[in-house]
Amino acid sequence: MKLVCAILLVSALSGAGKNVNLETGDQFESGYASCQAGQFPEAAAAFERSARVQPAAGTLVNLGIAEWQRGHAGAAILAWEQARWVDPFDPHAGANLKFARQVAQVDAPRLKWFEAASTWLPAEAWVWLAGSSLWLAVGMMTLPGVLRWRKSGWQQALAAMAWGFFLFSLTANLGVASRTQIGFVLKKDAALLLTPTRESEVISMLSGGESARRIRTRGDYIFVRTALAAGWIRREQFGLVCPDQPDAMPAVPAGSRP
Repeated sequence: MKLVCAILLVSALSGAGKNVNLETGDQFESGYASCQAGQFPEAAAAFERSARVQPAAGTLVNLGIAEWQRGHAGAAILAWEQARWVDPFDPHAGANLKFARQVAQVDAPRLKWFEAASTWLPAEAWVWLAGSSLWLAVGMMTLPGVLRWRKSGWQQALAAMAWGFFLFSLTANLGVASRTQIGFVLKKDAALLLTPTRESEVISMLSGGESARRIRTRGDYIFVRTALAAGWIRREQFGLVCPDQPDAMPAVPAGSRP
């Protein structure tokens, strides 16, 4: 796994450094240097800071590699899932996720059909598709009358196709919104609790990288539903997949930062 990680690190670096600003680039270079020196906690902290400023698939792939090398399978899986949120076509994130889930013996999240459809494009692309297809459909229906053009078959066909894209993009946007509630357990043997209290009875122990859906939040606890059970988990033990969420990025334990 070390050889594979080293190869992915270099290839992801070459694709990510082109689109970042100075601050992000400095943090990325710092993370890369720390990885080269085998200082993976420091590398994870640097990549995390870079991703907070500007989430990029390459940065998140490398964050996952650093977390995996330091033994944090849950945080690594979350980072690679976030990379695929930013870029569903990133091959490094997909390959690492497949390998990590085999090693950690955890399953990918179960998606509903409209959630699965929403993974075909980056999340923000569906918003643009909905807006552009709506305006195209309205334009093809109204402009011929306003400009006194003779209606033709291609205009009606284009309007119908635009309406179809608009309706489908609405469904995909619903899937995007639904997927923002999917998250992953960050720590090994995290307790799933019956109540949001320290003295609560433990329902089960969750594996690092196991997926769950956030239902609601109360204080320092999040009520989640896994494939087998539902209960409360401490906030610092759970991370959401959507990089735009404040609590989505995996937290680097205190004392591990440079």
